[in-house]
Amino acid sequence: MALGAALAGAGLSRGAVYLAGELGTGKTTLVRGFLRAAGVTGTIRSPTFTLVEEYRVRASTVGHYDLYRLSDPEELEFLGLRDHLAADALLFFEWPERGAGVLPRPDLDLRFEYAEAPPGTDARRIRCIGRGFGFRALLERTRRSFRRYQST
Repeated sequence: MALGAALAGAGLSRGAVYLAGELGTGKTTLVRGFLRAAGVTGTIRSPTFTLVEEYRVRASTVGHYDLYRLSDPEELEFLGLRDHLAADALLFFEWPERGAGVLPRPDLDLRFEYAEAPPGTDARRIRCIGRGFGFRALLERTRRSFRRYQST
């Protein structure tokens, strides 16, 4: 939640964000944190079964895709990907490897993994790669503000 909020606070508003990692590592939770910090007050659903959920944030669209159940990357055509790309939306893609060859190149690539933690605690490691100057700068702003969101 904190990293998603920090990304929103740093100004993430467009582009393709890949969210890769094992089940339960926090991909949907990150998007939920982003959406809450961006002002979404209604229900935020996981796209596990619907494959895509769409939200209005300010004057733009955020698409949250979960491609885990996708049987063929070409199915993205039926999920509205082309419309989202034409609208210059912000698109989060869970399980991006399942959309290989069809998805746009990621602007941000977030890799989630479980990390060693003391017994009774839960820890994750998230490797963040920004592509292009604007997205590397966004990650630097995110890094600086992350601690503020961790305490909320």
